[in-house]
Amino acid sequence: MAEGVDVKAVRIRAGDAFVEAELRIPSRAGGLVIFAHGSGSSRFSGRNRRVALFLEMRGFVTLLVDLLTRHEETIDVQTAEYRFDIPRLAARVVATIDWAAHRPETASLPVCCFGASTGAAAALSAAAERPERVQAVVSRGGRPDRNDASRRSRPPQALSERTRVEG
Repeated sequence: MAEGVDVKAVRIRAGDAFVEAELRIPSRAGGLVIFAHGSGSSRFSGRNRRVALFLEMRGFVTLLVDLLTRHEETIDVQTAEYRFDIPRLAARVVATIDWAAHRPETASLPVCCFGASTGAAAALSAAAERPERVQAVVSRGGRPDRNDASRRSRPPQALSERTRVEG
């Protein structure tokens, strides 16, 4: 864990479900990165947690979100029924963006959605639904170009020096 990071387990209402997440707030916050995990992954993904740590050490709040409920994950492990349901995943990223907009720790921060695998398509769709809130989308793997939202998205504004990631 990065030094001086406040970690909170949170539950976010997403339609008729609640998703579990981990909100990680460094002492100096310059932006919020919402992680949309890919198929078969969760907020405990080692790869995404390493990226989150890197960002936290540079002053970004991170929100690692399980886009499926525990019940859905149990079914999905056997059937893969939910992991490719991009509209469901995107709606949950939108709910997370909206939730963060009403939290005192995150309401004023610029937002980036970081999507991995199918989470990349969900992140892009969510950004297209909340263009006034999401400043950037980062894709790690996946095929966001296969998503209809890529045609509806606007180019992001330039990030300020304070929120630009260097490394």
